[in-house]
Amino acid sequence: MTIHPPLCRALLFASALATATPALAQSQEVLMGPAPSWVDTVEPVDAPEDARGIVFWRRQHSQVHLDGDQQLTYNMMQARLLHPNALELGNVAITWNPAAGPPTVHRLRIHRDEEPIDVLADNSFEILRREDQLEAAMIDGLLTAVLRVPDLRVGDELELAYTVPTGNPTLTDRDFGLLMLAPEPAPGLVHLSLSWEDADDKPQIRLTQDLEPFVTRGDNAITIQAVSADPLVPPRDAPPRYNWQRVLEFSDFESWSAISSRFDTLFDNASALSADSPVAQEAARIARANDTPMERASAALELVAQQVRYVYVGLNTGAMTPASAEETWQRRYGDCKGKTALLLALLEELGIEAEAVLVSNNGIDDGLDALLPSPGLFDHVLVRATIDGQHYWLDGTMPGVVTPLQRPILPYRWVLPLGDRGAELEELEWFPLEQPKTISLYEIDAREGLDVPASIRQKTITRGIDALAEYVRFSSVTDSQLENAFRNEMAGSTFWDSVDSVTWQFDKDKQASVLEIVGTGMPDWDNRSDDGATLTLPGGGFTPPSRRQRDSGQDQQAPFLNEDNYACHVTTVRLPGDTDPENWSYNSQFDTQIYGSTYRRMFDKRDGSIRMIRISRTQHREISSDLAERDNDRLADFDNSMARIELDREADFAGFDYAGPRKAPVPATYEVNWLEDGSACSPDFGYAS
Repeated sequence: MTIHPPLCRALLFASALATATPALAQSQEVLMGPAPSWVDTVEPVDAPEDARGIVFWRRQHSQVHLDGDQQLTYNMMQARLLHPNALELGNVAITWNPAAGPPTVHRLRIHRDEEPIDVLADNSFEILRREDQLEAAMIDGLLTAVLRVPDLRVGDELELAYTVPTGNPTLTDRDFGLLMLAPEPAPGLVHLSLSWEDADDKPQIRLTQDLEPFVTRGDNAITIQAVSADPLVPPRDAPPRYNWQRVLEFSDFESWSAISSRFDTLFDNASALSADSPVAQEAARIARANDTPMERASAALELVAQQVRYVYVGLNTGAMTPASAEETWQRRYGDCKGKTALLLALLEELGIEAEAVLVSNNGIDDGLDALLPSPGLFDHVLVRATIDGQHYWLDGTMPGVVTPLQRPILPYRWVLPLGDRGAELEELEWFPLEQPKTISLYEIDAREGLDVPASIRQKTITRGIDALAEYVRFSSVTDSQLENAFRNEMAGSTFWDSVDSVTWQFDKDKQASVLEIVGTGMPDWDNRSDDGATLTLPGGGFTPPSRRQRDSGQDQQAPFLNEDNYACHVTTVRLPGDTDPENWSYNSQFDTQIYGSTYRRMFDKRDGSIRMIRISRTQHREISSDLAERDNDRLADFDNSMARIELDREADFAGFDYAGPRKAPVPATYEVNWLEDGSACSPDFGYAS
């Protein structure tokens, strides 16, 4: 079945993705009739006597047909049911966009003892409008025809064939999409085909090399056919572009620039305002209340994010056509397209240069520059404004605390700016994260002695998308509800005997979520005796990274992908007042670069306390297979010891220092405003350049 990926929704990959004409009136019925003349004839293959699994597919057939006016998708399957779980196939569901026209069912039969049973002779489809994503604020308007096949048994063969007009009314003159042969096809026959009425209807076509053994080319079609194809596993831990396997792309768009200009027209029309527009009045109010372009852009973004709730509306043309700025403001809800149109209108009134930009929130934009131009590869749109000569990203679907940012919150690789003259794909340069995603501060105040519960203070500073997730969770509850939830969860757990207070705030200037928990607990002193004790510090150890290696059948030269990471753990122990600091020591410090990431642990002992900082940071998004092989040989030397401090009343550690002269003084949790200054978390902290 053909599925069209609207902006602001997750892309759904089926056998094809494309657009077509909405010439037919909206239909809420299922037609019955023969298969179209352009459908390939595909004979079923025999099921082996020893077939195992849930089903054996005697044939799976999906064909996309382009005739210049309309795109149709034919779907057919005949499956032998080998297992009770296969009976679920009897819950037949056909989904379509009523704006494109009705589906036509050609056959629904059970084959039993070599005799076909016509299910439709005594049964009919029930039409449902199932908005199954309402909880995610999505309304797509799709209809679903359902039929529960009666008297279906294990050992039967179920056959279904139907054709669906597939399309989005926004781009009636363009076809684009893809056919995919699954990396691990189920046992049996798979037949995929793209056909066209005549030479004028033929789109650009591009195939991955791994499809060639299965391809047959004709004058008016290209066909992919495989019987129990071997699995094709992408290289382990490779960048996402290496997952692009066994794919046929097709597109009528001659360039990315053509997509850019086409969609720019849509957003230009949607952001146009009437002379007495309420949106223009809002822009004037923002201008009166704010002096600088940055203040005005921030106020406009906050208005769109806070006062217009997110609702995806894909009815009729809504999957790709933005609702107008005025309509979005009037009804006070909209999806990413409507919010972007509203934001563009406000910024235009405020005299701030801005453009809409198509992006992929699903992370499929790695390698986008090597693909055919297709709007279906994007699922989100946001705004890029130019303020004081700098680019800033504004996303009206984010929580209202997000300000214009110089880097998008999500790590996009390729984006498509929209412009009246068109724009090409733009690669966003990758940099290591400048600030930690998390700074975890843990302070144990044991000054009262080893036998007395210590005061514990735990603070976590979170940035990025995780900070916004915390904002969504924590901002919706009262302070007392938040405190009670943490008190119930943490009291009596490791270290914590009681939780005295829980405070949380979102710092808008620093774009950070800050959670602090204060309480008491008994440190877990090990080897406790009159002569000493040992304490394992929270947040002090590293789990060794995984070896970077692949099965011999996979691409050995593909690079390895690193997750974008930057974490800092700071732990301070205020030593018992009845002990001598010279009797205290700590275990190993290290500074390691492996697999393109930095791992550091530093200790310091001064002013009656032992301080530790542990840092991990991704320095390179991808590493070569040669570097991975070299670091595999070094992995055995990776220090994965837990961080420990030790009291030995008989020892003298006055000059104890594993780090040597290059170590800078390690700050304690209470000596630094970590929200303002996280420099001690830098991999370069305290080391010569």
